[in-house]
Order: sequence, then C-alpha cells, then structure tokens
Amino acid sequence: MENLLSLSFDYLSSLDAVKIRKGLRQLEGLLAQLCLSRTTTAAERRRSVALDSASKSSPKDLESLSDDPAFREFFKLQEGFEWNVGIRLISCLERLLGKGSNGQNDLLLVSALDLLRGVLLIHPPSRSLFAREIYMNLLLDLLDPSSCPAVQSSAVLTLVTALLEQPNITRCFENLDGLLTVTSLFKNRSTGREVKLKLVEFLYFYLMPETPQARRNRTREKESLQKSPSKASRLGSGRRTENEGEEGTRTTDEKQRLLGRYLNNVQDLVDDLKETAPFGASFG
Repeated sequence: MENLLSLSFDYLSSLDAVKIRKGLRQLEGLLAQLCLSRTTTAAERRRSVALDSASKSSPKDLESLSDDPAFREFFKLQEGFEWNVGIRLISCLERLLGKGSNGQNDLLLVSALDLLRGVLLIHPPSRSLFAREIYMNLLLDLLDPSSCPAVQSSAVLTLVTALLEQPNITRCFENLDGLLTVTSLFKNRSTGREVKLKLVEFLYFYLMPETPQARRNRTREKESLQKSPSKASRLGSGRRTENEGEEGTRTTDEKQRLLGRYLNNVQDLVDDLKETAPFGASFG
C-alpha cells in the first residue's frame, strides 16, 4: 500500500495536469477497493449478472470496514504525516488554486475536493488539519465568487465534512470570517441557484447545536459496550467529569446571533430547523 500511495503522491506533486489526474484516479481506486465489497460467491455473481454492472460493488457497512485488515492498515498509515492522504490533497489544491480558473483546472479541483471529502469521512482524525488557519483559509478561498459553480458547491460540501463533529474547527471557521464568506457568496447576484441551495444547507448544518467531544465519546463507548460487552474489560478505570469537553461549543442561539450579523431572517432558518429536527437533533 505504501508503494501505491508513494506513486500517487508523486503524481499529485507534479505541475502536469495529466499526472495530477492520474494521481487522483489512483487514490480514487484505492479508496474504492477499501470501501466497496466485491461479489465473491457463485450465488452473488449470478445475482449481479441479473442486475446492472454497478451492483457488482456495494458499499461496506462501517462495522465490516473497521474489521477489514486492508482498511486498518490504511487507517494506521493515515496517523503519520508521511502517508496522510488528506495533507497531500490539500497541497494539491493549493497548487491548483494558484493556477487560476479554467475548465481543466476546475475539473481537477472538483476531483481533489471529492477525494478529500472521502478521506475525511473514513479517517475523521484528518479533519484536525482544518484547525490550522492556512488550510481553513484554503477552503474559504475556493468559495470566492470568481470560482466556477462546481468548485463552489464541492467546496461547501467539503467544508461541512471538515466541520462535522468538530467544534474547535468550527471556531476556527468563525474566527476567519467564514460566516462572512459564506453569506457574501449567498447574497452575490452572480451566484447560481444550485450553489445557493448548497449554502442554505450549510447554514442549516452550521446552526445545529454542538455536542461536546467528551459526551460523544461516552455515547460511542456505551454503544460499543452494548454490542460487545467483552470490551468493558479493556477500558480504563478513569472517569470523565460531566462537564469535560463542554468548553468551546456553541448553542443554536449563540450561533444564530453570530450569523445574524451577516444575514437577515436567521430566525426563520432556526424555526425551520427546530421543526424538522434533522438527524434527530435535540434543541432542548
């Protein structure tokens, strides 16, 4: 796996668009092999023939993914700087952004952003990269009104993935005037309808109440123990305090006040959010 990653990284660091595209495709192929299951039994193969060819590969569920030796190897490699895919894709985005906007370059930007989202989802610790201002600024730069709509939409989705369950990164986003960037693009007359819809979805996501990391950890530990009680013997005896990790989070009301500096009728968004309660969110 290291050899494949090394070759892909070499292509990504190139100034040649053809080599960059090749590097992105190699990484895409690697992630597909990790996350998609192939038909193995004769019955499965016969079933796949009866359906369309896309059915030959199906996404693995999270439990089976974590038990896959290849995935565990990949995950372990991501813990170090040398083999971290996220940092390489960010560096590639920086170089592509410096080339300006043109058809070929925009396609590469979208492909790199798509891969980056995938990496952030299967290796959540890589999201911590965006706690660094230089990398958060990169995403915000991609939301410039001069960027093509496809790049803007992909950048919004990547921003959501980077902020997911990361209150500290959300604070970095706020401190760098991320709300101003998002709302300015939304209010810009040249911004297309599809991009504006993505921005509204982002605002709904942003306004959701935040769960402190410590509380999320306790919930996950409880769910893990319910599925596998034997894991209890491997847990340490230390206990967390109830308020541990509360610092740094914001409520919906607090974020509503912040967003209200740049956008009118934020209350309508909040009311809609409370009524629909996406993902089972609780607003007290």
